[in-house]
Amino acid sequence: MAEYAIICLAALAAGVLNAMAGGGTLITYPALLFALPGGSLADANKVLANTTSTVSLFPGSFSAAWGYRHELRAVSHWVRLLFWPSVVGGLIGSLLVTRLPESWFAALVPWLILTATLLFMLQPTIARLTGIGRPHAEPRAVAKVGVVVFQLVVAIYGGYFGGGIGILMLSALALMGLSDIHQMNAAKTILAGLMNGISAAVFITEGKVVWPYAAAMAVSAILGGYLGARVSRRVPREVVRWVVVAIGLTLAAKFFYERWE
Repeated sequence: MAEYAIICLAALAAGVLNAMAGGGTLITYPALLFALPGGSLADANKVLANTTSTVSLFPGSFSAAWGYRHELRAVSHWVRLLFWPSVVGGLIGSLLVTRLPESWFAALVPWLILTATLLFMLQPTIARLTGIGRPHAEPRAVAKVGVVVFQLVVAIYGGYFGGGIGILMLSALALMGLSDIHQMNAAKTILAGLMNGISAAVFITEGKVVWPYAAAMAVSAILGGYLGARVSRRVPREVVRWVVVAIGLTLAAKFFYERWE
């Protein structure tokens, strides 16, 4: 019961985080590693924790989207533009997880967690550099092609691991001229749901899901996603950001130590 309580609380927090900006994987991934028999030392567990986390969190994207349903109308054309890059990239990334040796993923885990943590930590800087919050003209066709390619790369990374995709997508949306953070979050939640949804389908088909954990966490993630969309205007994000950053850096250090001790 203690294990279920921990993973469900982690999924609830992850749903809230993903609705606000991202970083939820940095909460659910270590919680699942704690719950799985054998812990973080088994390469197979590192894959299972990743795949089960994806399956459990993706329904939360759509509950968050429901919370942003009024903002979605304004960004529906951007969602249509980035629909196929999100789906195709998510498919490629998830197939890399299931087709490549588990030892490869285990070797990349510290780097993936460190990358996701740094992206989350640098979110304000990235926002300034990409112009999040500052409206500008809609980009030309060439720039749109670049954003589509960028979204494909983000989706491949998202299908493979998923941590940090939120801030990457927010940056891309800012470059396209969006300035309303709530509209951007609305588009981001739908696109994240698409790439995670196709990844979840692959992981389910390949039998890479611990269902007792995934089912319990999905309920919590759905609730967290809706709550995150509703309270995102009132939560002090700096406090949340630095708690997640501390967790991520600690995890990265732990996994680097395990790999090289």
